Amino acid sequence: MRANRKKIKFIIFVAILFFVLLGSAFFVWQKGRTFEFVSGQNNKQEQEINEDQGPKSPISGLACENANRRPLAIMLSSDAEARPLAGISQADLVFEMPVVEGGITRLMAVFVCNSPEKIGSVRSARHDFIPLALGLDAIYAHWGGSHFALEKLKTGIMDNIDALPNPYNAFYRQSGIAAPHNGFTSAKRLLDTAGKLGYQLTSELVGYQHLLKSEIASQEKEKKILKIKYPGAFGVSYQYDPETNSYFRFRNNLKEIDKNNNSQVEAKNIVIMRAQSRQLEDQYNDVQIEGNGDAEFYLNGQVIKGRWEKDSKSQKSKLFFYDEQDQEIKFVPGQIWVQIADPTQEVAYGN
Repeated sequence: MRANRKKIKFIIFVAILFFVLLGSAFFVWQKGRTFEFVSGQNNKQEQEINEDQGPKSPISGLACENANRRPLAIMLSSDAEARPLAGISQADLVFEMPVVEGGITRLMAVFVCNSPEKIGSVRSARHDFIPLALGLDAIYAHWGGSHFALEKLKTGIMDNIDALPNPYNAFYRQSGIAAPHNGFTSAKRLLDTAGKLGYQLTSELVGYQHLLKSEIASQEKEKKILKIKYPGAFGVSYQYDPETNSYFRFRNNLKEIDKNNNSQVEAKNIVIMRAQSRQLEDQYNDVQIEGNGDAEFYLNGQVIKGRWEKDSKSQKSKLFFYDEQDQEIKFVPGQIWVQIADPTQEVAYGN
């Protein structure tokens, strides 16, 4: 009898031990499973990797259904009478360059992702901008041009759409605005015209490198102002906002507003590109945008010194940007403004 009781107790002990061990194993398995498959940190990393691997604009680095669409490079006015411009906040990249020595600047806005319904005021081609547009494999849109520019374009150096012959009504004049600031177009008009002219509409452009989201962390906590002291009403400034990690654009101390959406232009990257210039004729300038020169990069709340480089033997070469260690600059995803300035042009950055 006593032997039977001992046997029963032993069986109960073994059973309890079995269930305890089984439960522990299940807990460990679940814990491991949770760590591997449910961890919020891992999901966040996987999501970030997936986001960074999606189709992106080769210029702005933003998610874009039109990532392989051929860029449109459109000449725009910088004159005070033409402000506010239409579509300027939607460009992937904007170049600004003096077109008269010590005076007037002009803009070239490059569009990949967005397709503004209204873009303008459109102005004339200048020869200095042509190699920049070529380097981006862009279709160049303009309203006439200097004889230097038109002579280049007549050689067939690049696909372009000129408002003077105005093929397929690619451009229009808007009533109520004084000429020459009343010339406008749209992305749809230009793309439709380009297709009818037989221009290729897709591109395999290898654009610029961009930071991953995990690499974007502004170290600057104060609002700062960058001033490019072009003369008179053409003076440009950007106010850095650490909360948005953006550079808000001003001209002549007034907000640069997009006429289409009434919003202030918000750039993520500013490039100060130093290039020699010389006067060609009374109203024309020549800027040395091929070769190399010094550059400063304002992005992510930081100032990075470096240089720019463009192959002088091939106008189709891309404009490259490097830091002082000869590493190609990685931009914050978003709009880029390239401010081309003479080496002696005053630029200030501070509170």
